[in-house]
Amino acid sequence: MNQVVLVGRLAEDPVVSKTENGKNYTSINLAVPRAFKNSDGVYETDFIRCVLWNGVAANTSEYCHVGDVIGIKGRLQNRSYETENKEKKYITEVIAERVTFISTNRKEIEDIKEK
Repeated sequence: MNQVVLVGRLAEDPVVSKTENGKNYTSINLAVPRAFKNSDGVYETDFIRCVLWNGVAANTSEYCHVGDVIGIKGRLQNRSYETENKEKKYITEVIAERVTFISTNRKEIEDIKEK
């Protein structure tokens, strides 16, 4: 079973882009703090690349901003690409299937609902 559940803060504002086929997507970094302290007594944070598609991408971009806490349920995916120097690079990322807005600007969401 390939399932990932993450809760963290947006490290940047999500920006929607379109593929050549017209599908919406956004790629975000989710700052997820570790549950334990390192040898220096500090909680470390992992920055995890997540890809959101279609409506999930559009809604997240519209309602969420840097610093907001969100939850992501998805799956891990590995892919590779070739650089300009013909060097092969590998990436592991989370493909989001569901995003939950945990702490966002509630006033902004209520304003939109009233329209």
